[in-house]
Amino acid sequence: MTFDQFTTLLNSIAGLVGAVAWPLVAVFALLLFAKPISDFVASINEFSLNGGGIGLSAKRKTEAAAALGAAIAKQPDLQEPEAIAQQLRKASQIVDAVSPQTAKEANKATVLWVDDVPSNNTNERRALEALGVTFVLATSTEEALRKINKESFKAIISDLGRPEGRTAGFTLLEKLRVSENQTPFIIYAGSAAVAFRDEAMNKGAFGCTNRPDQLFDLVLSAIRSSR
Repeated sequence: MTFDQFTTLLNSIAGLVGAVAWPLVAVFALLLFAKPISDFVASINEFSLNGGGIGLSAKRKTEAAAALGAAIAKQPDLQEPEAIAQQLRKASQIVDAVSPQTAKEANKATVLWVDDVPSNNTNERRALEALGVTFVLATSTEEALRKINKESFKAIISDLGRPEGRTAGFTLLEKLRVSENQTPFIIYAGSAAVAFRDEAMNKGAFGCTNRPDQLFDLVLSAIRSSR
């Protein structure tokens, strides 16, 4: 199975989970997919319910882990099946570690995501939507500012470069901080350079990453911090 086929299958699983019963998807995956997929499905099928009915259901955890796994598998530095399988197991562990209190807070949270190509982040959004997070999308700094003026958000995610400028994400961040808007702001961009992350943090960002798993944790941390 090629890498492209592998990621296509993961995206298919992420979409199917929300539409059909998970046991059927798990059986289908175990019968037909390559070993890394089977390992991933087996691991996320072991989720247990949190006590008191407060935490995530097994189905919602499975949806979140499948979508997060699909996002991780698309990363350009992951080419070897063994490396992908390791990251997929990590995705299931990250979702399984979500506490009942965090799940409760995420279920009430609205997050603004600013990106001129929203389709690039479909799986990342699915992972958090499975926890109950609601997303409002904007494709430019101007549109984002209009929506921020009309509604409060628990967190804001932004890419860096857009047609309006190579550092449009920083421009939006600076405008917010100048206006004393302290909403947790996360840069989700292609660069992982330390200097780039340092610049983002110096400008007042809550976090900066190019990894879906780190973004997942950052958004949940931002939601908790905004209580």
